[in-house]
Amino acid sequence: MLFVYALVTLALLVYCAVDVVSTPAEAVRTLPKPLWLLVVVLLPLVGSAAWLLAGRPPRGTPATPAEPARRAPDDDENFLRELRRRAEDQRRRARDPRDD
Repeated sequence: MLFVYALVTLALLVYCAVDVVSTPAEAVRTLPKPLWLLVVVLLPLVGSAAWLLAGRPPRGTPATPAEPARRAPDDDENFLRELRRRAEDQRRRARDPRDD
């Protein structure tokens, strides 16, 4: 029974420590991130429970900070125009190799 208790405590400690480290600092609640890690490591059961209840970002909030929207190359009209021009040049050269 003691082995199961130790195993569960270790699993909870590892899960919470990884969760603390991977959570962005601006999303952590109540205490600063390094202090949460210290609490979780020094007090595995109480610290892990405290992290899960009071430190983690609330459910539904993104795990990573919002990044500016990235545009795919095919959303850029200039890119597409240049791509079409180059493709047409390649087709023209393939039809008539003397134009080189």
